Parts: sequence; C-alpha cells; structure tokens
Amino acid sequence: RACRDRSAGGASERGTLGTCLGIGRGAPATMDCNVFQFCKCLKLLGNVMILIVLGLVGLSYYPVIISVYGPELISASSSATKAVAFIVVLLFHVVAFLMLWSYFACILTDPGRVPEDFQPSGDLDGELQSANGMPEDKSDPRRPRFCRKCQKWKPERYGNGSVLFLCGSLKLTTAFFGDARAHHCSICGRCVLRMDHHCVWVVNCVGEKNYKFFILFLLYTFFLCLICCFALLPFFMKFFSGRSDADKNPAGLAFSFMAFIFDLAFALSLFGFIVMHTRLISANCTTIEMFEKERIKPWPYDCGMRKNFEEVFGSNAFLWFLPVHSLGSSMCRSEERRRLRI
Repeated sequence: RACRDRSAGGASERGTLGTCLGIGRGAPATMDCNVFQFCKCLKLLGNVMILIVLGLVGLSYYPVIISVYGPELISASSSATKAVAFIVVLLFHVVAFLMLWSYFACILTDPGRVPEDFQPSGDLDGELQSANGMPEDKSDPRRPRFCRKCQKWKPERYGNGSVLFLCGSLKLTTAFFGDARAHHCSICGRCVLRMDHHCVWVVNCVGEKNYKFFILFLLYTFFLCLICCFALLPFFMKFFSGRSDADKNPAGLAFSFMAFIFDLAFALSLFGFIVMHTRLISANCTTIEMFEKERIKPWPYDCGMRKNFEEVFGSNAFLWFLPVHSLGSSMCRSEERRRLRI
C-alpha cells in the first residue's frame, strides 16, 4: 500500500514526461524483489579491506626498508650502495604516501548524489516524444530514466547533447552535472552520478567525484609493487647464489619472500585493471556502460580523447597526478567548478 501511495502521489509531479516514458499512472505500483539488497553486507567487508590494504603496505615496508635498504643506507661502506639505498627509500616513501593519500581520498569523497528535488524539465517533452507519444529510441542511454528504488529521476544527456532539468526553482543544464549518467547502487542504497562500480576495497562507490582518486590509487599501488619487486630482486639473487647471510635472519627472509610474491601478483593484476580503465577513460565510458557501448554506435558521450581525459583528471596538468580536484587554480574552467559542485 505504501508503494502504491508513493506512486500515485508522484504521478502528478512527474507530469507528461513520466507518462511518455511509461512511468505514470499505468505503471505497475509494486516493486520486484531486489536480490542485490543482500550485497549490503559487503560494507562490513569493506572495513576489513582497509586493514588488509594497510597490512599489505606494512608487509612490503618491513623487508624493503627495515631489513634491507634501511641498514644499507646507514652502515654501507660503499657510496654507490648508499646512493642506491637512498633512492629506493625515497621512492618507496613518496609513492606509498601518494598511494595512501589517493586511497583515503577515494574512501572519504562522496562519489556524487542526485539532489533531492531533481526533476527533468517539461520543456523537453516535445523533444523526447515521437508520433506515438513514446521516446524515439528506448535503448538510447541519454534518455531520462526514473529510479523506482530511490523514487527519483536520473540526470542524463539527451537530445542535442544538453539536458534541461529543474532543481527547485532553478533551470540548469548538464554544464552543472557534467556527464551525470546516474546508476543505482544496491549496496549504498542510492543513485550515484557517473557510477563506475562499487568497490569493496575503498568501502565506497566509484563515481564522478572520486573516479580520479580511484585511478591514482591503482597507478600508485602498481608503481609501489614494482618498486618492491625490483628492490627485493637483487636480495634474492644473492641469496640463491650463496653470497648472502640472509639465513641468519629467517624472519626477515620469510617476510621478503611473502612481500615479493604478493607484490608481483598485485602488480600483474593491477596492470590489467589499469589498461581496462585507460580504455574506458579514452572513450568516456564507465565499467557499467562497457557492454552497452558495444551495441550503441557512435557512443554519445565520447567528446574526443583529450576532453574525455580532462573530464576525469581536470584541465590543470600540474594536478593530474595528485588526488585533488582542479578547483581553486587559475586553470580550472567554470564548467569544471559547476560539474564538481564543491
């Protein structure tokens, strides 16, 4: 009964646009059972994943810094050995700092949410309807959609590439929302702007406002794994050739082997993720839209490789590899400020 009351009460607000999309009075009032609601338990798993990430960083820190290159930096007799140890220690700390900064920025940043009073403008009714009163192409991802779980409209691009919508008494365009393309996340229980996926590693959805931080987290984690692998490789070469006294410290040897195996496995898996997301960024596509893009040609959100890249990383090249947005810099364009809404 509550669902029927909400549906009947919202029909008058949605107006003719809702009717043309089949969401009006004739739409079914009941909701189907959502099996993804059981995925909400993944939030609890995500809190454990934060500890796992920090533990993996510590697992690499102990053999690389404390066991091998830290002592060499302090007590090595050769200046060349000290120089190599200094470079390894410096690179490890810089990359680890950037990785953790990006990681917690992705966790703590809201990926983007649809405003409570968002509603498509009725001015677009004529543009959306065909002769029979229905949208010309129901498979077009740019057409406005209504989320029955959130009971909200999802901001999209359609028509000539711009969207008019009503937010309170304001009439705005997608210069404010960017390529919103909202999708409902069953784990977070709400629609997320430009949702890519829900990641248990960051205990958050990856969306419009933290996608850059997620990509930087992948990049810096990959580089940190490579640094650890290359840093520990000479140590293992000496050990297997019998020229090392590592057997005097069995605990350090065990940690070194574990760190090398884990870092190598993570580097190989992250490389595949980075390649995939590089292709998605170049096409202005998300993970959710990946298969949808293959059947819709041309992809309506593709604005060219450079603009697609700047939509994620911003227009200020000095901030591309830092987990911050371009807001506040002189190179930040006005549409960037409106899109990020900070």
